Amino acid sequence: MFVSDFRKEFYEVVQSQRVLLFVASDVDALCACKILQALFQCDHVQYTLVPVSGWQELETAFLEHKEQFHYFILINCGANVDLLDILQPDEDTIFFVCDTHRPVNVINVYNDTQEIVEQTMRRRQRREWEARSGSGSEPVAAALEKSSRLFPGPMSDRTAPRSPRRDILFDYEQYEYHGTSSAMVMFELAWMLSKDLNDMLWWAIVGLTDQWVQDKITQMKYVTDVGVLQRHVSRHNHRNEDEENTLSVDCTRISFEYDLRLVLYQHWSLHDSLCNTSYTAARFKLWSVHGQKRLQEFLADMGLPLKQVKQKFQAMDISLKENLREMIEESANKFGMKDMRVQTFSIHFGFKHKFLASDVVFATMSLMESPEKDGSGTDHFIQALDSLSRSNLDKLYHGLELAKKQLRATQQTIASCLCTNLVISQGPFLYCSLMEGTPDVMLFSRPASLSLLSKHLLKSFVCSTKNRRCKLLPLVMAAPLSVEHGTVTVVGIPPETDSSDRKNFFGRAFEKAAESTSSRMLHNHFDLSVIELKAEDRSKFLDALISLLS
Repeated sequence: MFVSDFRKEFYEVVQSQRVLLFVASDVDALCACKILQALFQCDHVQYTLVPVSGWQELETAFLEHKEQFHYFILINCGANVDLLDILQPDEDTIFFVCDTHRPVNVINVYNDTQEIVEQTMRRRQRREWEARSGSGSEPVAAALEKSSRLFPGPMSDRTAPRSPRRDILFDYEQYEYHGTSSAMVMFELAWMLSKDLNDMLWWAIVGLTDQWVQDKITQMKYVTDVGVLQRHVSRHNHRNEDEENTLSVDCTRISFEYDLRLVLYQHWSLHDSLCNTSYTAARFKLWSVHGQKRLQEFLADMGLPLKQVKQKFQAMDISLKENLREMIEESANKFGMKDMRVQTFSIHFGFKHKFLASDVVFATMSLMESPEKDGSGTDHFIQALDSLSRSNLDKLYHGLELAKKQLRATQQTIASCLCTNLVISQGPFLYCSLMEGTPDVMLFSRPASLSLLSKHLLKSFVCSTKNRRCKLLPLVMAAPLSVEHGTVTVVGIPPETDSSDRKNFFGRAFEKAAESTSSRMLHNHFDLSVIELKAEDRSKFLDALISLLS
């Protein structure tokens, strides 16, 4: 069921209980977790935190802890599958789910024996569902039909006529997409409780920015949510210019910015940032000699000396930095880059440390998916979680250095794929496979890193190809996961178009293709469009996918 009163039906219920937090391994989930932790500390709520990177870890952790807890909170995991079927909980177990993944599984919504609760933002979705399916009188019966569709029997069973209700279910669950940031939802709870702090507001901003960086939401949704947060920023960071309200040396200050769409440029050189930002690299076509010349022409048009551009941004002449944003935007317009500036937020810790929200997203993501073998996945999760606190700026700066390596590797891999024609058209979609032995290939074995590489590669390919049809195709990308087990990670990305609604149909398509060919596939990731596949089954899996989507 959906909650109608977030405060009474969720927070006041868990406030007097001992709860277990399951938190997915993504930046938005980390930010939501930080906000909830701060609230729990205010009210002395006992909790245990368990990071989970996939369904297998979630099942294992639940089995391990289910005897000790009756209340479970799931952040960015659990909404889009039947939790009761997967976890088999006891009768008195209660789940609270705050998840951006859509669509919400209808069994979770309508089940009355287990109280599975979703965020208040999605009540509209329930009304829409009931309107489309006639009335709300037979919701559970309709929902139960879903299990036979998700795990269908022999092919002959699927040729039977489908009921209108089953068609509605098919349409409802056909595409995967993302809703409101979980960090924003948790911040709304803090605001309702009158316990919202500047730190919590910053975490909500970082959670929203993570969705935008990873192309999980549309530009319109991003701008709308930025407007909501901007009002909170004005409320929390209002200062009168008098002696009583002067800032202390270690004060935290958040401000709205209309800043450059360049990654980490304030912690890097301007040249490196231009070369490793997906937006500029794709439009300049920096993998080609002609693209490198266009970059030089762009810098010349701005009148910036190469010596200044190639040194750290902090060391550039102050006279050049004063009007830098306007200079870059003006020259970018001449070179066809109309969206060089974007609405965002920045945070100041005292007078020395300043970060854009996107800087923190890249740093935290790099810490969480670090290829360093000196710690487990849980260690990397805790390190990423700690980096969001202002008392751990050393970890955040370490994350920025890891992010620079990741961004360089991403652009080098994109250049390699495009120059060697590794992106090929398979008919209904584009396909690219990274081979074992490719430089930095292990950086892309993790789902978030591979998804981000795929999205950036598709943007660059669309800018480079002259084939109009290929510009409208989605991309399937594979990268080695484990040589020892002979597995690859496969991710599906929707088409790169201006009107794209960010809805992804590959989750269901992968499931059908694997089933029809008996391919050994593992749907372990919370994003259904990311799967693990046996390398030797890849060719028959792709053949089935082509015939399915043709």
